[in-house]
Amino acid sequence: MTSPKGYSMVQIALHWAIAALISFQLIFGEDMGRAWRAVENGSVPEMNLWIWAHILVGGTVLALVIWRLILRFLRGVPSAPAGLSKRMVLAGEVGHWALYAVMVGAPVTGLAAWYGGILPAGELHGWLKPLIIALVVLHIAAAFWHQFIRKDGLMMRMKKPQT
Repeated sequence: MTSPKGYSMVQIALHWAIAALISFQLIFGEDMGRAWRAVENGSVPEMNLWIWAHILVGGTVLALVIWRLILRFLRGVPSAPAGLSKRMVLAGEVGHWALYAVMVGAPVTGLAAWYGGILPAGELHGWLKPLIIALVVLHIAAAFWHQFIRKDGLMMRMKKPQT
């Protein structure tokens, strides 16, 4: 399969929608944390709008990430910018696949814990929060490095669709 010049409009929309939904989860997820601690202590948690929103948004993230992965396999992704070392290309690939793994793993473990009562899944879900924050920070830092240090136009690929 040949690599496209850029991402499609759907791939770009999915990228930004997933980013917004994950930001929502990180900002407004504390009620869910309290509810999970109640479950761990054998109590019945008080269900409120934020808990239901966390569950709904998490499931939506999972569905959108699966859609994004399907598009990635069917359409492909643009090649790395010219002039990058093999190590930098590998770092970018590892970073992207790590993000995908956490974006799938967080909702799966959250749902398994909440609906399946699998306590270790809940523990793992909790550990994924700082991991996704670190990966997102690295992702943004890499994008800024490309934009302001390398000036290779990489960020434009997530702004304007190209075939």
